[in-house]
Amino acid sequence: MRFAAALISVLALLGWSATPAAAQSILRDAETEALLHDMAEPLIAASGLEPENVDIVLVNDMSVNAFVAGGQAVYVNAGLINEADTAEEVQGVIAHELGHVTGGHAVLRPGASAASNISILSLLLGAAAAAAGSAEAGLGVMMAGQQAAMGKFLAYTRSQEASADAAGAEYLSKAGISGRGSIEFFKKLQNLEFRHGYRPQEGDEFFSTHPLTGDRIQTLQDTYQKDPAWDKPANADIQKRFVRMKAKLFGYLAEPRLVFREYPTTVNTVPARYARAYAYHRENQFEKASAEVAALVETDPDDPYFLEMQGQILLESGQPKKALEPLRKATQETGNQPLIATLFGHALIATEDRANHDEARRVLKAAVVRDRENPFAWYQLGVIYAQDNDMPRAYLASAEQQALSGRMAEALRSAQAAEAGLPEYSADWLRAQDIEMQARAELERRAERR
Repeated sequence: MRFAAALISVLALLGWSATPAAAQSILRDAETEALLHDMAEPLIAASGLEPENVDIVLVNDMSVNAFVAGGQAVYVNAGLINEADTAEEVQGVIAHELGHVTGGHAVLRPGASAASNISILSLLLGAAAAAAGSAEAGLGVMMAGQQAAMGKFLAYTRSQEASADAAGAEYLSKAGISGRGSIEFFKKLQNLEFRHGYRPQEGDEFFSTHPLTGDRIQTLQDTYQKDPAWDKPANADIQKRFVRMKAKLFGYLAEPRLVFREYPTTVNTVPARYARAYAYHRENQFEKASAEVAALVETDPDDPYFLEMQGQILLESGQPKKALEPLRKATQETGNQPLIATLFGHALIATEDRANHDEARRVLKAAVVRDRENPFAWYQLGVIYAQDNDMPRAYLASAEQQALSGRMAEALRSAQAAEAGLPEYSADWLRAQDIEMQARAELERRAERR
């Protein structure tokens, strides 16, 4: 998937990477991106949008939320994935958010972008507290949750939410996906609301612009039950992948003690081993993490994501040469998936064997062609160029990485250094000029804002 260049990204050496975007981060993982793409593709097609132009972006935020903020990107919080039990629940949310995209709501409502950081649960609790007779308490809930102002809180109007609900239902129907998941997820939101002891009352200002959760459930259920897809079975393969991805995400983000409580060592399913492997890995218990991954690889020796993690653990435990075989195979099995290829390129460099340089350069160049907004790939490519004494291209790779990371002053200097050594009017020279102009413009904007 593509990611907007405006998103500042820093790739970690784990299979996941976090990208600072305002106060939140974007999580990138090859397996998760592939699944979210497959889950969203029929919905995007049903919406009339072009699949290659729509991103489904995973946000490192454990609040239950999804949002759009202009453009054609749908942001889904990790907390929403964790709260959902089925892929269809998440597909229902994606369909709704695509309704906001096609409706142009983020563009039409200036407050929508600011409101994108307000969690669904904060909205429900804040409104319920206000409805219960305490406007200060309601605002307090919102301020505590996301420090949101009331104007941002009321970003989407009732008509826009209803429009997005209707559009989402249409897209699910056209895609042949049951609306049961959508209903189940709204019920989860309602349970979260009630769990905190709040009861919304009619007549509150919030509910004049946002449909009540119960009303939305009833309206959507009436719509979905009439749809031919209502009784259609869920896609078993997508659901199996979703359960596995959810466990992987939980293992990566949750406190290890919670992971081991949710997935005790007495449970040896694929999702359980996956979650524990990540938890052990985060605690630097490489032997235990390796044992869990070895068991996963044994179940499917050709699974590229099991091989990817096996290579990660070997690389990060100081065994880059042993990491090459699983990472090379994972790269091949996924057709040079950029995130996996970048990890493979890093392992090749980490062997400190110059005989691996040609392969590393080839792999990393292919990775940045397919995903130009991967700063760690550019960094590794710059390392190879520098070690091979190709300094102009090393400077250019550094400029790419620095621009993506928002370090515009450094990007400007690197781009200028690249231009000085590259053949005039060559593709690389022109690219260096582009980065120089981009960096200058951004630095000027920053100066004006001071």
